[in-house]
Amino acid sequence: MEEIYAKFVSQKISKTRWRPVPPGSLQTVETFATGSWDNEENYVSLWSIGDFGNLDSDGGFEGDHQLLCDIRHHGDVMDLQFFDQERIVAASSTGCVTVFLHHPNNQTLSVSQQWTRAHYHTGPGSPSCSSAPCTGVVCSNPEIVTVGEDGRINLFRADHKEAIRTIDNADSSTLHAVTFLRTPEILTVNSIGQLKIWDFRQQGNEPSQILSLTGDRVPLHCVDRHPNQQHVVATGGQDGMLSIWDVRQGTMPVSLLKAHEAEMWEVHFHPSNPDHLFTCSEDGSLWHWDASTDVPEKSSLFHQGGRNSTFLSHSISNQANVHQSLISSWLITDPAKDRIEITSLLPNRTLSVNSLDVLGPCLVCGTDAEAIYVTRQLFS
Repeated sequence: MEEIYAKFVSQKISKTRWRPVPPGSLQTVETFATGSWDNEENYVSLWSIGDFGNLDSDGGFEGDHQLLCDIRHHGDVMDLQFFDQERIVAASSTGCVTVFLHHPNNQTLSVSQQWTRAHYHTGPGSPSCSSAPCTGVVCSNPEIVTVGEDGRINLFRADHKEAIRTIDNADSSTLHAVTFLRTPEILTVNSIGQLKIWDFRQQGNEPSQILSLTGDRVPLHCVDRHPNQQHVVATGGQDGMLSIWDVRQGTMPVSLLKAHEAEMWEVHFHPSNPDHLFTCSEDGSLWHWDASTDVPEKSSLFHQGGRNSTFLSHSISNQANVHQSLISSWLITDPAKDRIEITSLLPNRTLSVNSLDVLGPCLVCGTDAEAIYVTRQLFS
C-alpha cells in the first residue's frame, strides 16, 4: 500500500465518488466529487487529483487534490452518484433530489434538474409538508432510483419532471440504501435488518423477495452488489458486521464477518477486481478485504495495520455442490479457503470515515475530521 494523501477541507465530508471513466477509453481516474454534511453551508464539490509521485525540490511529493468547482447544497448531502460524465445526482436531508451539471469549459456546476419533494412524511402526526431525508440514490442511465426515511421508493428519468413510478409505502421503516441488481430490479436495505428485492416490471407495491438477519433486527446502512455476479451482495450495519448474501438461495446471509467496532457506513466491491472489497466505519477505520485465492500463505489471523487479531467468520450455508469456478470467492465456505486478509488503510484512527469509493488503482474517502484521503496505488 503506497502513500495515502490527506487534504483538510474545512467541512465534514459525507460522500465521495469517482467520476466514471468512459468505457473503452484510456483515460486515467482523475476526478472525484464530494458532498458535505453538518456544516453551516453544505456543498457538492468536484476535485482533481494532482500529479502525485513527482518529487518536489524539498524531496516531498508535489500534487494535491485541487478543487475544480463547488456549488451550495440545501441540507446535508445524504448520498451522491455520478449519472454520467457530466452529471451528478445528490440526495438531500430535505427530501430533495438534485441533478448537477458540470461545465468543464469554465469549471462550474449548475442545477440541471430537481425533484424538490421526492421524500416526505404523510399521515397522522406529521405536518402536511414535513420533508423526509432522501437516504440513498442509484443511477443506471436514464433511470435514477431514490429511497428515503419515509419508506418510499421513487423511479425517476433524467428527462422527466415527474416520477415514472413511486412505491409509496414500500417499507414501514427507514430505507437506508439501494442498489440495482439488474436493470428492472433493485435491492434495498432498511433499519430492521432486511434486504428487499423489488422488480419494476411488477405492478404491485410488494417486494419480490425479502431476506433478513435472523432475530437481531440490526439496522443495515449500506449495500453493494458484486460487479460480475449479480446474486452476490455485501451489506454492513449498525453492529459493524460485514454480511455476504447469495440472493438466489435462502433468506439469510451466506457468511457474517466480524468487522468494525461501530457502524459500517459504506461497503464497495472493487468494480474490476471484485475479490477485493472495502469498508469504512464510524470507528474511524477504512479496511481493504482481500479474498483472492492468490494471497500467499494466508494466515488465519486477519492482518490489520500490523496488529494481528483473530476474527471469526462463520458460514451459514454449504455451497459444496455448486461448480467451483462459477462461485465468487466471497461465497466459498470451505474453512481452508475462508480466510480473508484485512489491511487497515488509514495510518491512525480518526473521526468517522463516512464514505469511500474505489476505481482502478485509486481510492478516495471522506471523514468527519474534515479530511479527504486519496491513494492512486491500491494494489502496489
